[in-house]
Amino acid sequence: MLSLKQIGKSFGPVRALHAVDLDLAPGEVHALVGENGAGKSTLLRILTGGLAPDTGTLAIGGERCASLTPLRARALGIAVVHQHPALLHELSVAENLLFGSDGAWISWKARRTRARELLSAVGATIDPDAIAGALPLPAQQLVQIARALREEPRILVLDEPTAVLPENEAQRLLGLVRNLRARGTAVLYVTHRLEELPQLADRVSVLRDGERVWTSAMSDVTPAELIRHMVGRPPAVHAPRADSALGPEVLSLEQLDSAEAGLRNITLSLRSGEILGLAGLVGAGRTELAECLFGLRRIDSGRVRLRGQLFAPRSPADAIARGLVLVPEDRRRHGVIPEMTLAENLTLPNLREFARSGLLDARAESAAASQAVAEFGVRAASVEAPLATLSGGNQQKIALARWLRHRPAVLLLDEPTQGIDVAARAEIHERIRAEAAAGCGVLLVSSDLPELFLLADRIAVLRQGRLAGVLPRAGTSPEAVMALCVHGER
Repeated sequence: MLSLKQIGKSFGPVRALHAVDLDLAPGEVHALVGENGAGKSTLLRILTGGLAPDTGTLAIGGERCASLTPLRARALGIAVVHQHPALLHELSVAENLLFGSDGAWISWKARRTRARELLSAVGATIDPDAIAGALPLPAQQLVQIARALREEPRILVLDEPTAVLPENEAQRLLGLVRNLRARGTAVLYVTHRLEELPQLADRVSVLRDGERVWTSAMSDVTPAELIRHMVGRPPAVHAPRADSALGPEVLSLEQLDSAEAGLRNITLSLRSGEILGLAGLVGAGRTELAECLFGLRRIDSGRVRLRGQLFAPRSPADAIARGLVLVPEDRRRHGVIPEMTLAENLTLPNLREFARSGLLDARAESAAASQAVAEFGVRAASVEAPLATLSGGNQQKIALARWLRHRPAVLLLDEPTQGIDVAARAEIHERIRAEAAAGCGVLLVSSDLPELFLLADRIAVLRQGRLAGVLPRAGTSPEAVMALCVHGER
């Protein structure tokens, strides 16, 4: 169904791909894995017509494609689900799902009916009239998946499709992919969630430094072997966070209500040095709670105390000044500014520190940025490089580093390792542990239960805007957490 031969691509002196071979058969799920920066995104852009290769050939269904464009790729039966939802944010869900498919006249009633059918096929209960840009990331991803399946593609490219989905939605998607495979669809599946592959993939290929270094039947592979091929060394093994002495309470919520955020009667506490995990399904209110505490959403009633003092954040600037910061879920839209340089992104929240008589001291800014890049292990050609040129894992390190210069009392992390590779993930985990060990209170929002069990001291579960329970990590099973997420009881 798909054949890539000796594909090469360079951007100036940087070689992104070198002599990559890859093939895909009808009714096969072929997984493609590798660290951030290994060349996966460049290869997908070539496959879907967004880039032309410098060398090599590409054939689809036996037809050689000399000049593939996105329109031509679509006509040949290729559909893609991007890692970052590519929706028209100002339009409705129905308009996004059926854009360009109506012909000369639009029947809004028929469009809504068809939109509901497409959403139902992926297990989504989303209002077709909802504005796409106002949806949380997991819902946007489901809309994008439904749109990709609209035309029943011959080749489906999935780029980190479950990165923003909670466990139940992710499992539903994996079941959908298995059904597509049974119907003969060829699926190229790109993921960092290696635990998904044994239940899904027929074969797996590894990219490293722009080269395909290994391909194997999935049945012959162990996770440790995969990681070794991805990073070129054996995987580091991290034990769950050890129990440690915690300090005084740094954040407390008493019967917090927010109509805007859909939250009711939330009572929680966080101590210095503690990592409190926050679990829940899509729409449970996890991101909304973090946004309330950061001054992005209105709190209607209840009490919040920060370091023992009443705290009613009027804005993010107010929260930051009081020692509470947020690394948001949607890194590209809210966490960093891709068009600005590394140095500018790192120092943006701290410009007063680098101001001299009202002017920015560029030398001091560059020196501080270089120090942060070294401390966080960011791989970049220069601190003056645009942030958009970095891999996702390195961008996430910058998003975290920019706030840790404040030495916050409370660090809110919303999906901090979403869509990044295993090596960057381990580095960010170590940084989170180090901040907690230094006395910071960490509220960790994550859809990844293994991550919560690896890092958190306690796990709080939200369900439909209410607190379903708070469980100690020790002696608690993932099944117990999921039972609270789904049923509100263990």
